[in-house]
Amino acid sequence: MAEQTASITPDLVIDTSGSYCPVPIIETAKALKTMQPGRIVLVIATDPGVDPDMRAWCKATKNDLLDLTRRGDVWRCLVRKRG
Repeated sequence: MAEQTASITPDLVIDTSGSYCPVPIIETAKALKTMQPGRIVLVIATDPGVDPDMRAWCKATKNDLLDLTRRGDVWRCLVRKRG
């Protein structure tokens, strides 16, 4: 997934490093509320719970999880707002 999304430039970057569940999800939801459909947010997190949480949240809200990768202790989530 990461190779296909490497060329995507997010419209907004949210760094939630050092925060734990549910902060990454709450910050993502707040950001997407202010964005137009089709816009993309990059969420940076250090909480390992972001992996299952972001997958479940995107599925529940019908937003697109374009990428979720981990490098060391850092997760990067690319989420596109749906209409």
